[in-house]
Amino acid sequence: MSIFDKITDWMDRMTEVSVRGVASTTGRRSFLARAGLGLVGAAVMPVLPFDRTFGGSGGMALAATADGDEFSCDYWRYCALDGNLCNSCGGTLTQCPPGSEVSKVSWVGTCRNPTDGKDYLVSYNDCCGRAECDNAPFCNANQGERPGYRMGLHNDINWCMANASQGYHCTVAVLVGIAE
Repeated sequence: MSIFDKITDWMDRMTEVSVRGVASTTGRRSFLARAGLGLVGAAVMPVLPFDRTFGGSGGMALAATADGDEFSCDYWRYCALDGNLCNSCGGTLTQCPPGSEVSKVSWVGTCRNPTDGKDYLVSYNDCCGRAECDNAPFCNANQGERPGYRMGLHNDINWCMANASQGYHCTVAVLVGIAE
């Protein structure tokens, strides 16, 4: 008998012993219940909230809002924004208003914070699923905008196109990080 046969024979015996041990202490129903619980848990995972900042510091966003009027189109973070401000439509600077959902695709701009003199990457996400917000200021800042064939840097597109509900409502400006 070769060494390979001995190893596979030993693995077969250990597997049989462990499976028989589990079978003698666990019934089929409890196994099916645990397997079903695992499947339901795996199906619910995409619905759970998760941190979309990708390791960015929350302190950076808090410090950034203290240096200007975030309800004005002249606010530094809106240097490449083209749309209605969500913080005037029931949302915040970084969160969509209730009843709308954030777009699955977005465009990115680089804006200089006048307080600290640093350049920040800002992700502009349209909020979709409700009628356009008419009571908010419409900002059209085109700093760093590129032609339409450079999709990720073009702000004149309805970015709700990837969502189930494609109606545009407003736009949020989320800090992604410091530009280098």
